[in-house]
Amino acid sequence: MPSGQPAGCRRYAKPMPIRSMTGFAQVKGQVGDAGSQPPGKNGMGFTLSLKSVNHRFLDVHFRMPSDSDSLEMKLRRLLKEKLARGHVELTLNLDRGGGDTFALNRQIIGGYIQAFRAAAAEFSLAAEPDLNAILRIPGALDAAALPADGALEASVLEKVEELLDRLNQMREEEGRGIERELRQRMAHIQEAGEGVEKHRHAVLQTYVGKLKTRMQELIGSQVEPERLLQEAALLVDRSDIQEEVVRLGTHVKHFLGLLDEGGEVGKKLDFLLQEMNREANTLLSKTSGLAGEALNITEMGLAIKAEIEKAREQVQNIE
Repeated sequence: MPSGQPAGCRRYAKPMPIRSMTGFAQVKGQVGDAGSQPPGKNGMGFTLSLKSVNHRFLDVHFRMPSDSDSLEMKLRRLLKEKLARGHVELTLNLDRGGGDTFALNRQIIGGYIQAFRAAAAEFSLAAEPDLNAILRIPGALDAAALPADGALEASVLEKVEELLDRLNQMREEEGRGIERELRQRMAHIQEAGEGVEKHRHAVLQTYVGKLKTRMQELIGSQVEPERLLQEAALLVDRSDIQEEVVRLGTHVKHFLGLLDEGGEVGKKLDFLLQEMNREANTLLSKTSGLAGEALNITEMGLAIKAEIEKAREQVQNIE
């Protein structure tokens, strides 16, 4: 036992919270020293936004200024380390303050003017190029170049941790709401399963009556004993729904255990709901066509399926 830890005392890791895949976060920063002049004077400010919605896998998209490939690669690596699933969009907007927002692409503009004048001279036209038309040429105006010293990259990377923390706080808050609803759905399924178990004896009695009638029909027609055994075994197999009820309860307990465990459990929860739905379908097929008290089981089976479907709608948004 580690020194300093009292005898009989054990430390348990705190369960990871369940997170929704839906969230939004935004942070603002400034290139270089955050305590220097505001962006409107000598500095360059930026806004970093992160939005996520549900997706089967991690799908990351960027909206970044040109010439920021290196920064994008580092941001992509950080997001993959911190996020497991979701369609994620990261946007970086720059506030250049009093500096030049656009720069002239002299190569494109110069080439256009030279070609214009050459054409005018060749065809003996007295004309001069229109500046407004030139500036509308794609690529004639470029966004002002990013700082070449890496200051923007360093400043943005410093803000990423705060951005992710804010996003995860929102995702965890929504995840708590989803978890509460899922626990309610599981409680309803458990309650319906217990109701099915109470009516199971009546269903068996109905099948026993069917079995006796069928056996008498076969005996009257002088069917071979092997055929009688096959018919009896088939009816018995179709009669009891205990196996479905037990498996359904087991799946519910496993589902609740995953909620207690927390973390990235969305895919596992979705799989369990598919299994629950399969048991509910089998239960309904076994009681199909029965009258009397068996109709109560049909109603409960349909209620179970409705709860499962509502739970699946929520689970689709869990990381």
